[in-house]
Amino acid sequence: MKLSERIGLIKPSATLAVSTKCKQLNAQGIRIINLSAGEPDFDTPDNIKQAAIRAINDGFTKYTAVGGIDELKSAIVDKFGKDNNISYGKDNICVSDGAKHTLFNLFQVLLEKGDEVILPAPYWVSYEAGVRYAGSTPIIISTAPTDYKILPETLKESITAKTKMIVLNSPSNPVGSAYDSNEIEELTEIALAHNLYIVSDEIYEKITYDGFKPVSPAALSPEAKKKVLTVNGVSKTYSMTGWRIGWIGADEQIVKAMTKLQSQSTSNPCSIAQAAAVEALNGSQKSVETMVDAFKNRRDYFYNAIINIEGISCFKPKGAFYLFPDISDLYGKRFNGKEIISSIDFSNLLIDEAKVASVPGIGFGDDNFIRFSFAASMEDLKEAADSITNIVSQLE
Repeated sequence: MKLSERIGLIKPSATLAVSTKCKQLNAQGIRIINLSAGEPDFDTPDNIKQAAIRAINDGFTKYTAVGGIDELKSAIVDKFGKDNNISYGKDNICVSDGAKHTLFNLFQVLLEKGDEVILPAPYWVSYEAGVRYAGSTPIIISTAPTDYKILPETLKESITAKTKMIVLNSPSNPVGSAYDSNEIEELTEIALAHNLYIVSDEIYEKITYDGFKPVSPAALSPEAKKKVLTVNGVSKTYSMTGWRIGWIGADEQIVKAMTKLQSQSTSNPCSIAQAAAVEALNGSQKSVETMVDAFKNRRDYFYNAIINIEGISCFKPKGAFYLFPDISDLYGKRFNGKEIISSIDFSNLLIDEAKVASVPGIGFGDDNFIRFSFAASMEDLKEAADSITNIVSQLE
């Protein structure tokens, strides 16, 4: 059987591969502490679930407008104005089946063969895949030496005649790094001077720590608003990963193109999930505060535990719910005679011997690292930290 060349351009998701292995081991009765999942471990808030139940009982179970119902678009418009100081109308919004679907659509409608897209690394696994599937070339820029943020001078040096876009994720997955207002302004100014699109992935904007406040580049100027593609969704903020609702705020012509593509692929997002998302945005936000407070406590504990393991260093995240420790000093060491030479080796060692699941950094564009999610109970984090420390102490 011959498959299409374009499907060969992308690799399977590294995070999903680990998740599958966890499920297989759990099915065999082997308990694994899963720190690989990119989702909150909290339940979806009850007011949101009740909104979905009402939608079902009211018969709101049919097709909707392809790009989302008016009530949800209005809620998103209000959210952009209140939280991000961006003045969008409903014609600037397209709702899709999660932020990943949103990103896939925008890459498809904007990128062509020969285009280049700047991806500061480490980056979320699906950015590179989406760019390649669109026929374009990802330009990977390492940011590990600069607090995991691309510097203005590095951006300037990386732009060529083929560059069409840069993707910014602040706070970021997998590191939890974040750009302050001055940094966002500088990068936006450079991008606009070179007529680049800026994809601003803001899915973790509400999950921040120590008083950090993220900035939306689209809010900086009318010119920026034309070239910035602001992506968000309910998955992380409201613990609604399985509900699959994401959206974009962008220029009306881009939104029309994305809606047209969606009309011939998935059509509308789930009607019931849309009703739940309206409640998520318009209802009480207390559950978000509770969740973020818990994440901060977990971050503080797990970060301190990890950096005290000899041979491991780590950036303290400003947002999201991940640690991305540098494990490269452990390369060349052995466990029971088997040498560790990559993030895949170390991840496999942890799941096989420590019974802790993580994601190899190679999937995020840097093989010197590994990703842990601290969206897990404090009890699990303590057990995981003890187990990881024990395994690393046995390396020779």
